[in-house]
Amino acid sequence: MRNLRQVTLAALIALIGTTSQAAFIQAQADTLSAGVSKGQPSKVKTYFQNHQNVRKATIGAGVGTAAGAVTGLVSGKGLVRGAAIGAGTGATVGLVNSSKIMSKHPVVKDVASGTLTAAGLTWSASKGRGQTKNIAKGAAVGAALGLGVGLLKDKLQ
Repeated sequence: MRNLRQVTLAALIALIGTTSQAAFIQAQADTLSAGVSKGQPSKVKTYFQNHQNVRKATIGAGVGTAAGAVTGLVSGKGLVRGAAIGAGTGATVGLVNSSKIMSKHPVVKDVASGTLTAAGLTWSASKGRGQTKNIAKGAAVGAALGLGVGLLKDKLQ
């Protein structure tokens, strides 16, 4: 058994050494044969430039994942569950914020964003009996906060 471990370890070291030597040789070749060329933007960059709604939904999903994970962890209802709920909520809020129709109605956009955000956070923090009631209460509080922020932002410009 000990012999097998030593042989496996030796083979692994030899493989790592060969791989690192090949990477070093490749790095030398890359640096020695550097030329001037016009760089093309990556396909991901051009895709997100052309699809603003997808970009904002993706950013919202990332922010929502983090917020939902923290909420689920703090409330003890589950980190992964909170992250999944937060991702969906964040993507939805991102889509609402990037909507052309909602941009014409800023107060309604703020109310919708507040409602969705608070409902998502409440959903990731509650589980079991009375979950729907708690989500409805959270959504109502979020709608009120969104309305207040929307009116203040609209009237204080």
